[in-house]
Amino acid sequence: MVDDQYRGILTDREREIIKGEADVSDNYRYRVVSRVRTKIENVSEDVEILAENREDLFEDLQEAVCENK
Repeated sequence: MVDDQYRGILTDREREIIKGEADVSDNYRYRVVSRVRTKIENVSEDVEILAENREDLFEDLQEAVCENK
């Protein structure tokens, strides 16, 4: 099993699939997109925790997300 302790929201495999670099069925691609949507929804709780407890990390997150628009 790959140690994905230091990955972002996406796994390496999810990145390949979303970029269209992986030969997968449309059904599997749909499931991956759905899984990523759920992860994005769950980020809101993490953002709230960081904003309330670690402003420095919250600011780092804001900077990383906003710079990549």
